[in-house]
Amino acid sequence: MLDRKVVELLNQQVNKEFYSAYLYLDFSNYCYDEGLDGFGNWYRVQAQEERDHAMLILQYLQNNGEKVVLEAIDKPAVEITSAKAVLSEGLKHEQYVTGLIHTIYDAAYSVKDFRTMQFLDWFVKEQCEEENNADNLVKKFELFGDDPKSLYMLDNELGARVYSAPSLVL
Repeated sequence: MLDRKVVELLNQQVNKEFYSAYLYLDFSNYCYDEGLDGFGNWYRVQAQEERDHAMLILQYLQNNGEKVVLEAIDKPAVEITSAKAVLSEGLKHEQYVTGLIHTIYDAAYSVKDFRTMQFLDWFVKEQCEEENNADNLVKKFELFGDDPKSLYMLDNELGARVYSAPSLVL
């Protein structure tokens, strides 16, 4: 049986991950509306990843005999005004999620819940990758975004991203 605080934080994270999927779908929609289909694709794939992260945590809770509590998912509250803003908000959001994962890890550590810590190790590594990807997109846009030809090339690069399911074994 898992510690109550850890279960509460994991349940909250399920909902935060679903919110992340909504946020990235909102980013994707904005990009498609602006004619940046590659950016739209990149964020649509990102939304799929976030949904899968939620499902992994949900399955972990169920595998440990814990009740999953789903809450309403808020509408994304980020005001999007440009492609650069999308990328910057994406980086900020990934940094926020990293903090959430660290909070759960800390709670598990404090009660010597090694099983949950081992489960969260994948998410810690994943967040490092997520932040690096988001940071690289911001940097690329800052370097090339104002040049139409470079923006076209970056959009094509992002359009090539394909979804691959997480490889975490529960």
